[in-house]
Amino acid sequence: MSEPTSMPSDENQSFDDTYRPLTREAITSIVSGEVEGGCDPVERARDYAERGKPDFALAYLLASTLADDEKRELFAHAYERRSSITTQRAAEFDRKFHREFPLLHNDAAKDRATARQIRAGKVVRKGTDRHIPMI
Repeated sequence: MSEPTSMPSDENQSFDDTYRPLTREAITSIVSGEVEGGCDPVERARDYAERGKPDFALAYLLASTLADDEKRELFAHAYERRSSITTQRAAEFDRKFHREFPLLHNDAAKDRATARQIRAGKVVRKGTDRHIPMI
């Protein structure tokens, strides 16, 4: 798993310019179709952020008209929620399988670090996204 990278941020660079390179074409096409179909991208971005899905939240944020600060906050929140969900899953797995899952805790810590970097307006490396473990 790639570590988030903190690179110098251009203070004048927009949210879209900074984070568009992180999007996935498949997700972008889904979002485009839904937005063309009349969905509210801000509402969807909030929903996906709350579900801990930063890749979808980002795609909807890029389609929205929110101010850059609001987009950045919501995108960071998506990473924090994913961190919380991953931590909860790790605890469930610990109990169910009677052993620890330190890699899940590491992933949660990376998500928290990524959220801090986003709030600071820094670029994060593509590939920091991953799926929440399911049973």
